[in-house]
Amino acid sequence: MHVRPRLLIASAVLAALPAVLTACSGHPDRPAAAARSASPSPSGSESPAATAPATPASSAPAPTPTPDPTATAAATSPAAPAKAPAAPPAPATRLSLTAAAPGGALHLVRGGPAQEFTVTVRNGSSQAYRHLLVAFQMEPLTGEPGDLPGPSAPFALERRDPATGAWRAVDLRIATDAKPAHLYAGGTALALDAVRTDRYRLRATATGPTGSSPLMVYAIDADAAEGSAADFEHPGHVSLPLTTRRLV
Repeated sequence: MHVRPRLLIASAVLAALPAVLTACSGHPDRPAAAARSASPSPSGSESPAATAPATPASSAPAPTPTPDPTATAAATSPAAPAKAPAAPPAPATRLSLTAAAPGGALHLVRGGPAQEFTVTVRNGSSQAYRHLLVAFQMEPLTGEPGDLPGPSAPFALERRDPATGAWRAVDLRIATDAKPAHLYAGGTALALDAVRTDRYRLRATATGPTGSSPLMVYAIDADAAEGSAADFEHPGHVSLPLTTRRLV
């Protein structure tokens, strides 16, 4: 009987069939994989190989907070410096008067040359003056034995005009009492904090008395003195020592 050889030939053909199908398709693994995935599992559910692995759900990103422009400006801007306490107002200053002579005093000789001195008025910050004048006064000299009776004007006082340079006569009051303020008139303006210096010279006449008495210098506010019967009122005063002696 010749049955066996046919069985062998059929088995060889069946064994070579997958290789032929693979060569024709060009994808050796795809038909088998497709066949496996298409075939249902015995239990009716999908094959584990065909089921995609579950991807864990990613958490949503936290929302970015919106910056507060007020807080950002406060954080970036430099801190304001602490305000220093306000300085107290400067105290008001008043007028002052000074007189200066070489050696600090006037040493005159009867009939001799005049001696110069200066008077400086420094106004303060409390009041401006419209008519401020400088006045001079001294007490009568007692004289020495042999002195003749003093003349009515034993001294000659002059002021140098700063505009022309000329020397002009100035009143010198010789008395033991004070002249009332309302009797003074004239003067010039003096602004706040202004300074004014004038040059004066004093000469003793040839027949005047000798002795010592201070030369008193006063600053007079002529406007404040108007209509006033009060005694000698003045914003400032100063004195210079004065001595008069004989020529021989």
